[in-house]
Amino acid sequence: MNNNPQIIIRCFTYKHEPFIRQCLDGFVMQKTNFPYTAIVVDDASTDNEQEVLWDFINKELDLSSTEKEETDDYMSIASRHKTNENCTFVIFFLKYNHHSIKKDKLQYCKKWTSSSKYIALCEGDDYWIDPLKLQKQVDFLEAHPDFTMVCNRTKLYSVRRKKFIGENYCYNKSQVVNPKDVIYRTGLFISTCSIMHRKEIRDDIPEYWAKCKVGDYPLQIMCAMKGRIYFFNDIMSVYRVENSNSWMGQQKWGTMDKGRLEVIESQINMFKGFAQDFPQYKKYFDRKIANHINRFIPAKRPQETNQYLAIFHDDIEKYSLIQKLDMWMCKIRMTRVRYYYKKIFQRKYSERKKLY
Repeated sequence: MNNNPQIIIRCFTYKHEPFIRQCLDGFVMQKTNFPYTAIVVDDASTDNEQEVLWDFINKELDLSSTEKEETDDYMSIASRHKTNENCTFVIFFLKYNHHSIKKDKLQYCKKWTSSSKYIALCEGDDYWIDPLKLQKQVDFLEAHPDFTMVCNRTKLYSVRRKKFIGENYCYNKSQVVNPKDVIYRTGLFISTCSIMHRKEIRDDIPEYWAKCKVGDYPLQIMCAMKGRIYFFNDIMSVYRVENSNSWMGQQKWGTMDKGRLEVIESQINMFKGFAQDFPQYKKYFDRKIANHINRFIPAKRPQETNQYLAIFHDDIEKYSLIQKLDMWMCKIRMTRVRYYYKKIFQRKYSERKKLY
């Protein structure tokens, strides 16, 4: 079994019973001239996802090469795939839910990522459809050492409507991604299931990144700050939307919910941290802070609106006149006026929230 993989696929999954097998098959189908290891971490799922994983282990993996490990926190199985000699799986069955107690799951990947060069991301409810995805992305990064990340066009599949409803893409052609777009257009500008990045980007991550409660948005920004990002206009992956079990689907948009506020505040602190560490982009982060505060104002509830704005009082005091006008339009109670304002003038900040 390969213990020195060049590529690591990181797959965190929870209650993805209907989807996880398609995700795993997307890993197996990859045709590469290098070894890669898929690390799958099941966060103590309460559906039948673990049964699906065990069925995959028993049917698809070479059990003669299996390595098992068990601790108080997890039980893991590591084994090479039966037919794809370049593909190894490491599957963790966590013994209790780590997300609910805010315990880090990345620690379980360290043993396997220490010798890797690149990390590809794909959560358990998404999947890959291009067998050359890894090869294309690795070839590009090998040929362009100044690039820290690559991503690709993805298809959007609605779990609720049970059909494809569109695509997510940065541009209409393959090209270098503008750092300003990464900052302004939120983490959904780039689909997580399309990302491959250099491992060292995660070395010594700053506190404002570690404490941010939003997925891989800080990763995308850091890759844009420390190098360049390239977008492939090839459809290589599928991102599931309108999924009530996903992180996005569970967000209470437009409310004063405590959890939602913690997410927003952690993002604001993240922007401030990046602005300090990368002053050449400070003006973009300052503008993003104002936009981020304004766009989540709970305008439908006047009392909550005032409470919300009081939380960010110090930041609002620094607003320019245009940012203050933007805040006023975002909190106005005339629903139709607010709707058309956001649709027409804030289009460049769109994050596909309507899909959730």
